[in-house]
Amino acid sequence: MTPIQRALISVSDKSGVVDFATRLAERGVELLSTGGTARALREAGLTVTDVSDFTGFPEMLDGRVKTLHPKVHGGLLYLRGNAEHEATARAHNIAPIDLVCVNLYPFEATIAQADVTFEEAVEQIDIGGPAMLRSAAKNMRSVTVVSDPRDYQRVLETMDAEGGQTTLELRVELAQKVFARLAAYNGAIATYLAQQSATSTAQTPPLILAYGAGQRLRYGENPHQEAGLYIDRSVTEACIAHAEQLHGKELSFNNYLDGDAALEAVRELAGAPGVAIIKHSNPCGYATGQTLSEAFEAAWAGDPVSAFGSVIAVTQPIDLATAERLKGRFVEVLIAPDYEPDALDYLRHKSKDLRLLKLPVPLRSPSHGPAIRQIGGGLLVQDRDVGLVENWVTPTEHPFPDEMRPLAEFGIKACKHIKSNAIALVRAYGPRAYALLGMGAGQPNRVDALRKLAFVRASENLDQLFSTDKVYGKSPQEFRAELLQECVLISDAFFPFADSIEHAAEGGIRYIVQPGGSKRDEEVVAACDRYGIAMVFTGMRHFRH
Repeated sequence: MTPIQRALISVSDKSGVVDFATRLAERGVELLSTGGTARALREAGLTVTDVSDFTGFPEMLDGRVKTLHPKVHGGLLYLRGNAEHEATARAHNIAPIDLVCVNLYPFEATIAQADVTFEEAVEQIDIGGPAMLRSAAKNMRSVTVVSDPRDYQRVLETMDAEGGQTTLELRVELAQKVFARLAAYNGAIATYLAQQSATSTAQTPPLILAYGAGQRLRYGENPHQEAGLYIDRSVTEACIAHAEQLHGKELSFNNYLDGDAALEAVRELAGAPGVAIIKHSNPCGYATGQTLSEAFEAAWAGDPVSAFGSVIAVTQPIDLATAERLKGRFVEVLIAPDYEPDALDYLRHKSKDLRLLKLPVPLRSPSHGPAIRQIGGGLLVQDRDVGLVENWVTPTEHPFPDEMRPLAEFGIKACKHIKSNAIALVRAYGPRAYALLGMGAGQPNRVDALRKLAFVRASENLDQLFSTDKVYGKSPQEFRAELLQECVLISDAFFPFADSIEHAAEGGIRYIVQPGGSKRDEEVVAACDRYGIAMVFTGMRHFRH
């Protein structure tokens, strides 16, 4: 194979392209280009041949037709070393194009804009770019195709090592990358158009998912399972896959799972100091506070035992006061919008293993979008659970106090991120400062979630609070009863029987929030009235399986 002699460069993302083209020219490569790319290269002092001069055919239709020409695709597709192909190329004056450097119109970035019109989106559907990429990638035995600026340096280094050529191994890898990128690009277009034409038929719109090469992880949930991370670069909100790691050892498969759960939970608290402490995808600690440091301590107190080896996400940049809360506490991962310099320095010196992740964009409340789960033979897709309450109805004789509603809504935010059957007990420990006191998660029945888990955990935490606060003049039992009376009990779904109400009453609970909708709602309401409990129906269930 002869050295690369001619390259066609036409890019939307121009990062690094001038340097790449300059270094190709230094190696004797002729440069072909179009439009804005040609202009940028000329302004850098490079000699560039316009594709219209190369083909002898002008650009037309506002640039929609410029590279769709036999001299371009013939120069890419003809098989080098095939006598018939080479004779045809000579007969039609088709010169070889040995390298294509193309990336696509920014369709995904365009449709991510809130005010984009349909016409603006359609104009960003690239035609010539995908055609050239496909032609070059198909003829990978002879043509080098570069669609990602991150590959520029590898191509140049390989040319230097191989006498001006690239290796077949590299060309195949780059071709595979092209087809993965085209699949993702076409999938984004198809999905967008499906959304624009969605109807109320029984069929859902098509779902096309395509990802490039992933990042290999050490192993999956268990050491005998292989695993990888695939990143969706079209996502624009703060997310775990896009977070920048500032410190610590490599993230594991389980770290990513818990990190995602932590971000989804703490996202509910955006706009105020908030902390979510996650263990095995469940919030074992969850709190707001006047400061982030205060919220951190309250969240940790929700279950100090389970918080060991946890993953933690916070709503605000980590300051030194918050960082110092980790002293003597083992945490796997800490996720934050940012870190103040002295806090980052403290945490880096605290542990070489503590993984510190910085979010690429500010953390905001959850937005609408799809949630996808894989099952055997297919995918389940649903809307993301961004709701909180449908209505606010008090069916009991005792009214639910208005001043308790902020605490109750905090409890719903916690409960919706606990695995079903879920029960959450929450308390206010200061002005606009709320904390998860106890929770029951993932139980086959709601009674066990309440009686065997949530109440047990809450009681243990209250005993710890009693010991810490040194409440003189009260017994531990009196202290516990007093605080439980000011808690709100949240259920992620309706109570099918009145038995949970009876157990709640035994524990001293006076306020309950649940969706309602059971056939036995009247029995449940009657039990609340019997025990003097105020209950709210929200009309919105929050199962999390």
